[in-house]
Amino acid sequence: MRRSGPGVGVTLATIVVTAVSSVVAWAAPAQAATAITITGASGGRLFDGVGAISGGGGNSRLLVDYPEPQRGQILDYLFKPGYGAATQILKVEIGGDTNSTSGAEPSHEHTRGAVNCTRGYEWWLAEQAKARNPNIKLYGLSWGAPGWIGGGNFWSTDMINYLLDWLGCAATHGLTIDYLGGWNEKGHNVTWYENLRAALDSHGYRAVKIVASDEFGWGAADDAVRDSAFANAVSVFGSHYVCGYRSSQTSCPSSGNAVSTGKPLWASENGSDDYNAGANALARGINRGYLDGKMTAYINWPVIAAITPNIPWATTGLAVASQPWSGSYSVGKNAWVTAQTTQFTAPGWQYLDASSGYLGGNRNNGSYVSLKSPNGTDYSTIIETMDATAAQSLTFTVGGGLSQGTVHVWATNVRSNNSADYFTHSADLTPTGGGYSLTVQPGYVYSLTTTTGQGKGTATGATPAALPLPYRDSFDGYPVAGEAKYLMDMQGSFEVATCGGGHSGRCVRQMSDQTPIYWTTQLAEPYALLGDLGWSNYTVASDVLLEKSGYAELIGRASAYPHESPANLDGYFLRVTDAGRWSILSNNTSGAVRTLASGSIAALGTGTWHSLALTFSGSTITAAVDGTTVGSVNDTAWGAGQIGYGTGQGVTAQFDNLSVTPGSGGTGSTGVLRGTGSGRCLDVPNATQTDGTLLAIWDCNGGANQWWTLTAGGALSVYGGKCLDVPGHATTAGTRVQIWTCNGGANQQWRLGSDGSVVGAESGLCLDVTGAATANGSPVEIWTCNGAANQKWTRS
Repeated sequence: MRRSGPGVGVTLATIVVTAVSSVVAWAAPAQAATAITITGASGGRLFDGVGAISGGGGNSRLLVDYPEPQRGQILDYLFKPGYGAATQILKVEIGGDTNSTSGAEPSHEHTRGAVNCTRGYEWWLAEQAKARNPNIKLYGLSWGAPGWIGGGNFWSTDMINYLLDWLGCAATHGLTIDYLGGWNEKGHNVTWYENLRAALDSHGYRAVKIVASDEFGWGAADDAVRDSAFANAVSVFGSHYVCGYRSSQTSCPSSGNAVSTGKPLWASENGSDDYNAGANALARGINRGYLDGKMTAYINWPVIAAITPNIPWATTGLAVASQPWSGSYSVGKNAWVTAQTTQFTAPGWQYLDASSGYLGGNRNNGSYVSLKSPNGTDYSTIIETMDATAAQSLTFTVGGGLSQGTVHVWATNVRSNNSADYFTHSADLTPTGGGYSLTVQPGYVYSLTTTTGQGKGTATGATPAALPLPYRDSFDGYPVAGEAKYLMDMQGSFEVATCGGGHSGRCVRQMSDQTPIYWTTQLAEPYALLGDLGWSNYTVASDVLLEKSGYAELIGRASAYPHESPANLDGYFLRVTDAGRWSILSNNTSGAVRTLASGSIAALGTGTWHSLALTFSGSTITAAVDGTTVGSVNDTAWGAGQIGYGTGQGVTAQFDNLSVTPGSGGTGSTGVLRGTGSGRCLDVPNATQTDGTLLAIWDCNGGANQWWTLTAGGALSVYGGKCLDVPGHATTAGTRVQIWTCNGGANQQWRLGSDGSVVGAESGLCLDVTGAATANGSPVEIWTCNGAANQKWTRS
């Protein structure tokens, strides 16, 4: 960033306002002003940065599949200085072929010694981040690992060598890794960290700093106090959710032992909240981590939700990018709260302890931190007033060698749902005799700075749209070891390989040949998903070759699975074994697997190709092998969802010539319901799946909580199993609508009129935005049909 030089002192206090704004005012305060001294003579720790995580399972997966210009726009919002979040640390997962929250990431070494440095998308993402910000710091961490490592023991020499191979891969991409961790949230092994330090030093990686131990609490710091060898091995102590797991982040302590080590302390994973709703907590945590616990870095999980809406944590991060096929994306308030620190500081700046604290000494008033640049003159003060209830007048006195020049004020109104209120250049203040004043409003983040070069991107995503059918992929157009477009690993590793068994060209191969070292508490078998949650009536077909004894699967109408329980996937499965056993299965988020039909055909064997097909037509599910129908069954558990591939644990298999073709009433039966009067979408608040949740309108973002499927029975379903419902079969105008488990009731049936109306089959009343409101969160009800704009909806 460009930095302004020191200004010339003047004798009278003045404020030069460059833009009319309600966030800065020269008004008589209702109470005594809070005096803040900003002095460059203050001591304080060095700032290490505010960043975010790509990993903890596949959360960046779909970003690489976005078309230009949208892909470049998203990357700019995440990494480019003076444009968006301008993240200063990028923490990436070291893939281990196993689910680690929102999917699995591929290993660079599926089997011992077979290193391939082109797998996955984390290298690409790191390259893109570095291209936009050469000063960004890179940090690698493992969540799981292939099963060959240490015979299943993570804390092994194998794992150290695995990390050395990964660092070697980074070098082939022209990337320097700044920080390296151990095993995410799985404790720590003191001797292993000491051995890792020795191995890094002996292999030319002395500059790589070890972070310990990426778990909850500060146990690693306690051990360092007792063990000098361990203390010498570790450069940074990092703890997760230091303010409390997914909390309001009002209090963020570390520990006495952690502080006494003298090492940098980091909130090395924090946040995990919705890209908009999490902004209040984020604003508190970035400041309070330093004020309460002397933590000099804050790393949000994750950087982006580039996953489809059925995957756990589908709207967490700084942005949401769930539709590469449409180019739709949305940048959240979290990005702009992050920018309020990152665009005004840089790693290596120094906190000024004497110039940081709580406004008026009261935590409820808000907090402020001040930092000075390495040049010793420029400074920035970041203020948050998340919990304040009234405006506060602040007076500043600047000294200790800091610039007396113009102070530029930028602000984000976190309580607003209007993006025009985020990251605005609100005013310029000219100090007199080193002093100036500012009135701050409740619910804001402010940045006061003598630097320049900040900016706010203006690019916007495309309109959300369903992924159209038919969909086909021969997989021939991808590089070996790459990933097929839109195919998301949930467990195991499905990557592009040269076909065997006489097929020419390329295929998708499941590469994990043994049970991995898991991160999740539930042990799932390999599978990958692709497609649109709105796909309802269709045939998914593919050629399949088993390389060893076991089974392969086609998956259909797949939707959600719970956090850390990837095996509990809502959906249907056609499973075939090498011995010729077949079955049609249904599963759900409780892991209740039902066999709907089964039987035997001639053995399929291994090393030979066979064609599988799974057809959905309303409640009828039909399975075919090599063109012959083997079974058909009726079931109503799942009405729509994605397709996918699966295998048994450790079973390597190949898949080719994927096709998804529409059946009767299939494609186009799903999409958002956008209010004509408001321009906002019918939304399940906070993406909850709880029966009885009342509905509202919200900015259209492509989330699973806005994706409605018109079923053959006339219901409007969301999440695959919840329906738009009128409570208690009410027929009274003004009754709020809700979601409820789909049950086929008349109060869950709707008619979509050609005029855009959505009419309850039982009540005869129209879906209506109460009072013709247009604001986010406005309630939705049934009301007497009147043709008004608040009763008209478009589907896309």
